[in-house]
Amino acid sequence: MKFEIFKAYDIRGIYPSEINEQDVYKIAKAYCEFVNPSEVVIGCDVRLSSPSLKQAAIKAVTDQGIKVIDVGEISTDMLYFAVANYGYSGGFSLTASHNPKEYNGAKFVREESRPISSDTGLFDIRDIAINDASEINDFEIGEENLKLVEKKNIMDDYIAKIKTFADFSKFKNFKIVANPNFGVGGRAIDKLLEGTAIDVVKLNWESDGNFPKGRPDPLIPENREEISKLVVENGADFGVAWDADADRCFFFTEKGEFIEGYFITALLGKIFLEKQPGEKILHDPRLIWAIQDIARENKGEDITNKSGHAFIKERMRKDNVVFGGEMSAHYYFRDYFYCDNGLIPFVMMLKFLSTQDKKLSEIMTEMFWNKYFVSGEINSQVSDVKLKIAEAKEKYSTGAIDEIDGVSIEYQDWRFNLRGSNTEPVIRLNVEAKSQELMEQKRDELLELIKK
Repeated sequence: MKFEIFKAYDIRGIYPSEINEQDVYKIAKAYCEFVNPSEVVIGCDVRLSSPSLKQAAIKAVTDQGIKVIDVGEISTDMLYFAVANYGYSGGFSLTASHNPKEYNGAKFVREESRPISSDTGLFDIRDIAINDASEINDFEIGEENLKLVEKKNIMDDYIAKIKTFADFSKFKNFKIVANPNFGVGGRAIDKLLEGTAIDVVKLNWESDGNFPKGRPDPLIPENREEISKLVVENGADFGVAWDADADRCFFFTEKGEFIEGYFITALLGKIFLEKQPGEKILHDPRLIWAIQDIARENKGEDITNKSGHAFIKERMRKDNVVFGGEMSAHYYFRDYFYCDNGLIPFVMMLKFLSTQDKKLSEIMTEMFWNKYFVSGEINSQVSDVKLKIAEAKEKYSTGAIDEIDGVSIEYQDWRFNLRGSNTEPVIRLNVEAKSQELMEQKRDELLELIKK
């Protein structure tokens, strides 16, 4: 078993050279030893290697005499739903999220769908699994094991939960282009929109673990070209896309323009605060001004928190935060067990636009694009992340410095955040300014420092 497959928030590796059935058996067994659950929810994504890895995981858990709730092929946010909604004591999904098809891995939670990350037990599970010297040759689930397996279809209950976030009878008859990137999302969206008059132009709809158009990640700019073009060609009201495990949600205007997760966080925050003034909304430190202004304008409170789902969920519980968002298009909801979900933002967008007379591009321009000028996240390979952050702090030492996550330095008319990747020698830059010209000037200035 390779040490490196254990990341900050999950497990990921190439199948079968870096992660295989033997590894998953030991990891699932180690999970049981660490969490000591009375039952374990197990699901998987659509990857071709997922069924056999799931079978190895089920055998491992039932070999310990622990009951398995087999929820089948799911999105990652359906795992969160299953564990928290039914009160199970833990669970995991075999998934590699938006990684290329040759990858697989796992995401873990304990009771109430509290995440298990490197800070809260994932590395303990790693150490138990790596030190397990046993070898398993047969991963077939025998009759004795099957007695401990309950198959559970959670789709109807999951969709019912999503529908609590809007009155579907008030939706306009929109035309949209939707792209679940060959993941499980298509099936869930079909179920969600049953009985509505919404016209869906379907793109990459049927589940296909081969991911025939490449890495299923809408954050990659070239992966957005297809849906942008289709939105315009079909005269759609907007476009929406998900990554393969459907826990992140991305939006496009009727002109095919991509909307940064930063601005979607601000928009969703506004929707919550208009309904519930005085509540708290949470965001990461990469880009913040639009969210801070929305909070002030709507008598709310904004909280800046370290990026990463485990940190955000912990803070949301601690401070009873109604909504949180990350630039990466993860959105978190107090009324969804403080977890992230990929369909709730879609439902809220339908609800919001049903109350508006303007097109989405006009709304984004008036609310955000004429006021907040951003670079988008720029990733650069560097030999020493800490050194580059130290150099930036020294050069811009006259600004207000914040080190919640990497370093953020703020001036009256511009600010930036510089942070290292959790998994690779990459530094991530985000710049925002009061004008496009100033943003571009400071962006280029910082990129010169990074690449020097």
